Amino acid sequence: MRKILKINEGWQFIKDCSDPLATEGAVSLNLPHTWNNEDGYDGGTYFRGSCVYTKTINKDELGDGLHYLEIRGANSSADVYVGGEHLAHHDGGYSTWRVNLTDALKDGDNLLSIVVDNSPNETVYPQMADFTFYGGIYRDVYIVSVNEVHFDLDYFGAPGIKITPEISGADANVEVEVYSTDLKEGQTYVYTLYDKEENELDRIISTDKKVNFEIKNVHLWHGRRDPYLYCCECEIVEGDEIIDNVCSRFGCRTFKIDPDNGFILNGEEYPLRGVSRHQDRLGFGNALLPEHHKEDMEYIFEVGCTTIRLAHYQHDQYFYDLCDEYGMVIWAEIPYISKHMPTGRANTISQMTELVAQNYNHPSIVVWGLSNEISIGGSDEDLLENHRILNDLCHKMDKTRLTTIAAVSMCKMDDPYLQIPDVVSYNHYFGWYGGDTSMNGPWFDKFHQAHPTIPIGCSEYGCEALNWHTSDPRQGDYTEEYQAYYHEELIKQLYSRKYMWATHVWNMFDFGADARAEGGENGQNHKGLMTMDRKYKKDSFYAYKAWLRSPEEAPFVHICSKRYVDRVEDVTKITVYSNLPEVELFVNGESVGKKTAPDHFFYFDVKNVGTSNIKAVAGDCSDESVINKVDTFNEEYRLVEKGVILNWFDIKEIEGRLSLNSKMSDVISTLRGKLIFAKIMGKMMGGKKKGDKPKAMGFEITPDLMAMMGGFTVLRLLTMAGGMMNAEFTKEDLLNLNKKLNKIKKPKPKEKK
Repeated sequence: MRKILKINEGWQFIKDCSDPLATEGAVSLNLPHTWNNEDGYDGGTYFRGSCVYTKTINKDELGDGLHYLEIRGANSSADVYVGGEHLAHHDGGYSTWRVNLTDALKDGDNLLSIVVDNSPNETVYPQMADFTFYGGIYRDVYIVSVNEVHFDLDYFGAPGIKITPEISGADANVEVEVYSTDLKEGQTYVYTLYDKEENELDRIISTDKKVNFEIKNVHLWHGRRDPYLYCCECEIVEGDEIIDNVCSRFGCRTFKIDPDNGFILNGEEYPLRGVSRHQDRLGFGNALLPEHHKEDMEYIFEVGCTTIRLAHYQHDQYFYDLCDEYGMVIWAEIPYISKHMPTGRANTISQMTELVAQNYNHPSIVVWGLSNEISIGGSDEDLLENHRILNDLCHKMDKTRLTTIAAVSMCKMDDPYLQIPDVVSYNHYFGWYGGDTSMNGPWFDKFHQAHPTIPIGCSEYGCEALNWHTSDPRQGDYTEEYQAYYHEELIKQLYSRKYMWATHVWNMFDFGADARAEGGENGQNHKGLMTMDRKYKKDSFYAYKAWLRSPEEAPFVHICSKRYVDRVEDVTKITVYSNLPEVELFVNGESVGKKTAPDHFFYFDVKNVGTSNIKAVAGDCSDESVINKVDTFNEEYRLVEKGVILNWFDIKEIEGRLSLNSKMSDVISTLRGKLIFAKIMGKMMGGKKKGDKPKAMGFEITPDLMAMMGGFTVLRLLTMAGGMMNAEFTKEDLLNLNKKLNKIKKPKPKEKK
């Protein structure tokens, strides 16, 4: 009978070492563990190199049979040794893999060593991305002991059982295939089917590795509404003895993705509206415990999501189990991201093979993600061929699911790599990285019109927010108020277009991105609807809850900007979110009126005098906050970033004239503005070779890119250019430029036709 022993406790760890027999400097610890749980999001540099984990294993305690080491996540490459003898190497930090230890184990004690390495290289993905590549053995480790005859443990970390339901009318045919060594005489497979309550539904005894069950009046897995799961167990039996066993849950459902009607689940339109998720948190890095995964799922469920994009790699098996249980529809992907490496093709194939093989039975998964923003530097034949190979691999291994990609904004709509997967999504940040919030919906309409047979979705959108506040939110100010405004606008645009097969907010939680130096707190990407420590739900969290949770299920009302207490204006705006149809607002106990809002966003103008206690009431729900009238703006609410040369509020403004705070679209609409920026663009484009297409900040200049850049203020564009390439601008440069712009009249607004 199979024996599974978790060996998380009692490891010795040596940092910055690759010797499997080393002992000097070792410290004791338990798994899961990452060596970047502190420096992985502090905004400095984080350690990337080799470290050694060792543990003594006593063979006598394992018993007879074959013994496999099972590692469920070691980032990003690892080597396994027993007594200094090298047994295996694995590239890819996010999947399960196994090593047969049997022949290497001697009687008594054995030194098991695992050397893990997250150093930069040119063969293992990811190498360039906006998140921290935490090193370590950050998931559970087991020793699996089995009989000579056993279900397969050598095939890409897969569970040894593959379940494929096919729905026909009210019934389901369930094909069950197992992978095992050959049976001996007198041995059989016993397949048993169970319902959700673990009642036995059917049993098949056979020597075949593939059998079929029929389920009459099948109970469908139907997302959040009814995430019903069956289970199938298979045993290798000899007489009355169970030699080995495997089991897996599965769900029965149909789905399709329609270019006009979006996602269809079990024949019903089922809008996929949700978030993306990274697997880290403050204080732990990526070495999460089961309670962390469960808490993350509870928050995602609370906000009302129907889908999660599990970015940008394979997540913990426990989290996929939670997705099945909570009814989340999942986009699962490999970390083929940002930078195509011609020397990394083999690794994309192995990581994709592991992803599909290990996760085939999860009903929550509907698409395999081939890549993310991989064409950021343009696509060439090697990149295209890599995608064709991955796409064909997915369809060969899994004929039940579709493939997708996440393309970056600058990727042209006619790029040939958009034709490779079954469905497409785009990462757009119009309204944060340039452009304007109003550009998002029309862009998707344009794509849908140009490619009416390609299902299109939005795989990333969002903006950063920390504990900064203002009554005049602007793009790039990192305030909670601008993030709330941004998501209000994006919700209204994206959720009203039913042809969009899925939309995924970037991101559910702030996450580690150690190279970032933005927003006043370096080392993190702050686009989350919640903070990295999971202790604060930003106002935008409640904007989505208002749209996605039904009032019958979870009625609520929420007053925004609770952390923005001190305000200078005589009349201030109070924003309230609720999924109930009507909200009444009280100030110091007196009603200032009732409002209805079909879009769930309620706005009240409130006189700001002294201290005001604010209370919002919707049905039986209420929420409270406080504001204070002050004479001068509280500078604790305002971001003054270290290293940033100027801020928008420091710049001299002349009425009717341009400035560094003007949008680029206004500046280049004037002749003098164009002449000024011809020189600046030359600096940003760098050394351009003859015949090269013009580029800005590394991207080919296209009408879409120009429209996106036009939404930046001059200051923000130049600040970003300085951070992205060798085009630094001094304070004197910017002040002189502001003087030049102050001499140019603002263009007159265009009349609306």
